Amino acid sequence: MKERTLGILGGGQLAQMLALAAIPLNVRVVVLEPDAQAPARLCAEHLAAPYTDPVGLNELAACEAVTLEFENVPVEALDALHGRVPVRPGAELLARSKHRAREKQALREAEADTAPFIVIESAPELQGALKQVGGRGILKTSELGYDGKGQARVSSDFELGQAWEALGGVPCVLEGFVNFEREVSLAVARTPDGRVAFGPLVENVHRDGILRTSIYPANVPAGTEEKAREMARAVAEHWGLEGLMTLEFFQLPSGPAGEGRLLVNEVAPRVHNSGHLTQDGGGVSQFEAQVRAVLGLPLTDWQPLHPCAMVNYVGVDGAEPEWEGIDALEGTRVHLYHKAHRHGRKLGHVNLVAPDAETLRQRLEQLEKLIP
Repeated sequence: MKERTLGILGGGQLAQMLALAAIPLNVRVVVLEPDAQAPARLCAEHLAAPYTDPVGLNELAACEAVTLEFENVPVEALDALHGRVPVRPGAELLARSKHRAREKQALREAEADTAPFIVIESAPELQGALKQVGGRGILKTSELGYDGKGQARVSSDFELGQAWEALGGVPCVLEGFVNFEREVSLAVARTPDGRVAFGPLVENVHRDGILRTSIYPANVPAGTEEKAREMARAVAEHWGLEGLMTLEFFQLPSGPAGEGRLLVNEVAPRVHNSGHLTQDGGGVSQFEAQVRAVLGLPLTDWQPLHPCAMVNYVGVDGAEPEWEGIDALEGTRVHLYHKAHRHGRKLGHVNLVAPDAETLRQRLEQLEKLIP
């Protein structure tokens, strides 16, 4: 197999894990990342420079293709690479996914269901907005919100006005409150020649707006994964995806018509925290899937071969996971990101594998107690 080169915009933990998955495929990875202590520096060629640095961008332009680990890539960087090297996913898709209003409108155009929403760009548009989405909602900034940041729950016009001012009076999306049964996610990958493959449907639990636990298989009604795949394929093809994209869903309670509906909550044009369990569940990981999709290599669905779960390790002041207990718990594998400790920062995760779903549940209860 000939050596290939892959450029990545960003050098955090996702780039680190993408690079580790690329090495066995004889793919050399180059990352452009201004942080001198970037996690990816340990396993990839690290260009320690701003994302708009001309020399660094020239290095990426010499690669076979470029991908990314975060969506808020400076437009100037994408413009500098345009026409010189394939960037996958492309600039148009990134422009949608990093802007909540454009993202939700584009999801509707792809016939994907979402919660009711209204775009608010000025103070007069606050009037009557909450009633239009059902009387309760979540106000989210259109840009730069992640892990629960840049959003506020509101249940009155007064709270809506206060929240909009607190968020800086910037363009926002007001989403109607959704009474969901569980949150699930599914990744889809698409090669430049249109081949599509899917990751597993994963069940997610959040804490303080940050993903805490992901579990496979998801405890969902029959037919839910097929629905998620249909929706993911429709979005991927309508948006012209090249690379990998993760869709997060709300699964609504089951009703007289059968299994609960799925509403797309958010889209990430990259590997996702909820897919980390694919590293150790057997088979292809989400990171290998993204590398394969971006470079046009053979690609198949990447379903874990065993029940598995992931628990995030997020920095907590004055607390540390019980590492000896974690190591002693059967089926665990620790993944640390080599990042300085900071409260609320993702510092690593622990994957857990078991022979069956009941054993996984029992071990997961023990693991949860060992990670603050």
